[in-house]
Amino acid sequence: MKLRALVLVFLALLLALGTAQAQQYRWVDRNGKAQFTDTPPPPGAKDVHKVEEVASPPASAPLPYELARLQENFAVTLYTSPSCKEGCQLARDALNKRGVPFKEVQIWNPETIAELRRVSGGAEVPVLQVGREVQRGFEQGAYDLLLSSAGYPAAGLMPARTQAAPVAPEGYPAPEGSKPAAAPPAAQEPEKAGPYDTSRLQGPPSKPGPYGVPGETETK
Repeated sequence: MKLRALVLVFLALLLALGTAQAQQYRWVDRNGKAQFTDTPPPPGAKDVHKVEEVASPPASAPLPYELARLQENFAVTLYTSPSCKEGCQLARDALNKRGVPFKEVQIWNPETIAELRRVSGGAEVPVLQVGREVQRGFEQGAYDLLLSSAGYPAAGLMPARTQAAPVAPEGYPAPEGSKPAAAPPAAQEPEKAGPYDTSRLQGPPSKPGPYGVPGETETK
């Protein structure tokens, strides 16, 4: 009877140990980087919560819940413009390849330009904002570092996305050269001079004679 009680206590300890090992903590350090540990976070850690799923996937493949938490705390916004082509498409492709959901804001009028200046301090696009961090222009290494610091999974760990460029906003002026140029007026043939052409005022050459050029006489 005593031996059976000891076995039950031992099994209870093993179960408690296994549960403790499965429990993880997610928190954000002072640099804004998400951390996953199986020990309580240090004092001053932000956004602390427990991940208590015993059979949860490793931190490198976050659950949809974790992705939703990232979007809530480190929302991703890409600022572009309808006239920005290559650079903005590279930025869009980088986010899609990494499987990061993002909001795209088009800059095209005084209101949106003022918003971009408030976010980035300038009016150039593309601009990537992750939480409160901002990256002006496109640079693959800077994008990867910004997303990794926020806790987003590396490329290949999430399904790639296919978010396309939005259509130009209503009221956006078409760029110059988008309309076909008007055909030049057809060339007109110059008018031919006729016997009564008043533009030249010339008659037939005068004949010599008594009624010809004054001072000349008809030769016989």
